[in-house]
Amino acid sequence: IENSPTNGSNHSPLSEPQIAYIVRETCRGLKFLHDKHIIHRDIKSDNVLLDRSARVKITDFGFCAKLTDKRSKRATMVGTPYWMAPEVVKQREYDEKVDVWSLGIMTIEMLEGEPPYLNEDPLKALYLIATNGTPKLKHPELLSLEIKRFLSVCLCVDVRYRASTEELLHHSFFDMSCEPKDLTTLLEWKK
Repeated sequence: IENSPTNGSNHSPLSEPQIAYIVRETCRGLKFLHDKHIIHRDIKSDNVLLDRSARVKITDFGFCAKLTDKRSKRATMVGTPYWMAPEVVKQREYDEKVDVWSLGIMTIEMLEGEPPYLNEDPLKALYLIATNGTPKLKHPELLSLEIKRFLSVCLCVDVRYRASTEELLHHSFFDMSCEPKDLTTLLEWKK
């Protein structure tokens, strides 16, 4: 396993079906973790790798946390600033849904080549995440309704309305997922 979805500067942008496949497989991995009450807390394209068969693997479990009956929420600010959920930045209690926010930011990263606020220094980015709410897309008119709806349920500032990984796996956005073989050109140039 050696290729992340965005590691490289001279590749053509990913298509929505390719993004849908990578995000769906990442969501499956997150659901596996969440079913075991584990929060990853650092989901971003650098921590999602594809092998030569286009199998998607989540890596870098250094910020993981286990939720228990006695400690069903966390409040520590950990992760990579640009992908952090607002509740993490504000050091409020949070649960598995912080990974869903980060998955939404990773989706934007694959669409636009970078996460929102990357041109800002990390402290300013944290401030913007905490105050601006759901980030704006650079060119929403170029995107399908399915991906925009998917992002809207991932990037819901009110956690009560943010989707779970279980709910996301039934989202119509994943109906457009490509087949693993359709990622071979993406993986070819990275050899």
